[in-house]
Amino acid sequence: MPFLETCRLEQRIRMLSDYDGGNWSVGELCARYGVSRQTFYGWRARRAEGEREWFADRSHAPGRIPHRTAAGVVADIVAMRGRFPHLGPRKLLAVLERKMPEVGWPAASTIGDILKREGLIAAARRRRRALGQSRAWDAVGSANDEWACDYKGWFRTRDGLRVDPLTVSDGASRFLIDVRIAPVTIAGAQPVFEAAFRHYGLPGAMRCDNGTPFGSNAAGGLTRLSAWWLRLGIEPHFITPASPQENGRHERMHRTLKAETTRPPARTADEQQARFDVFRRHYNEERPHEALGQTAPAAHYHPSLRPMPERLEEPWYDAEHQVRRVRPSGDIKWKGQILFLSEALAGQLVGIAELETGDYVARFCNLDIGLIGRNGGFRRFGPSRHNAARLDQTLSTISPVQNVNNHPG
Repeated sequence: MPFLETCRLEQRIRMLSDYDGGNWSVGELCARYGVSRQTFYGWRARRAEGEREWFADRSHAPGRIPHRTAAGVVADIVAMRGRFPHLGPRKLLAVLERKMPEVGWPAASTIGDILKREGLIAAARRRRRALGQSRAWDAVGSANDEWACDYKGWFRTRDGLRVDPLTVSDGASRFLIDVRIAPVTIAGAQPVFEAAFRHYGLPGAMRCDNGTPFGSNAAGGLTRLSAWWLRLGIEPHFITPASPQENGRHERMHRTLKAETTRPPARTADEQQARFDVFRRHYNEERPHEALGQTAPAAHYHPSLRPMPERLEEPWYDAEHQVRRVRPSGDIKWKGQILFLSEALAGQLVGIAELETGDYVARFCNLDIGLIGRNGGFRRFGPSRHNAARLDQTLSTISPVQNVNNHPG
């Protein structure tokens, strides 16, 4: 028994002993021991009833719980969880109702409480939700304003090899920049984009989904690939999760690509790539496109006026910003502390500017990636989306970060 609790129980016994001596009134004893008269009379009554441990604390739990789940029902729930260890409370309830409809099963929330009490649900670490941010995306009006990219669903060639076609197209002209078999990794995708940038120049933006290798759950939704885009002056435009219609032009092209090149698939990956190359030439130069007045995309496309630079300059931040280089582990040194930002920005320069609220906004190139609170904690921003709910507050009146193309590093 803890020492403090032992002392408290001894004081109760001593108080009743002093009362039995007749030298103290009830009021004086209550004042001396710091209890109310009601408490004193309660302990005295428990002792008078012959209760052996009258001085001990009693449980305040109700003696009877009329709505408690029956022990047999609890046992059935635990047994069913043992059969289906990956089912949550709602799905478990559906299975129980289907198998034993005659039983009055408790609500899914009660089943969840039972599973927690039995140690059958492990507590999950709650990840802080990213702060949403929205940015105004300019309408696609001319070639190279915005490209779109995605991986068409993988399939196997007839020799059993898996192939993952990476596709890139221009939003305004529908010109198919490339269809290239490449691993779904940053190392696999980046050479495809680099070759496209060197041949056609740089677009203003890149519309893509949120998955590997384009997006992530990191600050700003960035990966090393989309961070590289930003350094080139290409703004990532992340679509809303599970909303392929926001990249509808590109998805429609995928349907045509699949019908004309993969049914049936080629014998080998090299033969499949040859089919993609033939399709791309036909799609760009011969196939009429309804949205283009039944003309071919090549008639509306021209290379970008921004060439791929031979040397990638560092981002430039104005005097309002404190500049830090992100370490390989994804953190920076900030006010004497180690602060984690993102592994996607390892080796990159970030700018940190103070807001009127006393917080700090962290930026990479021209993208806000998170807030550093006055307590030193970092709250990441989610990917910038065109249709996301806007923040209630204006983050900063500080002028936007300039691009390296305007201010050489």
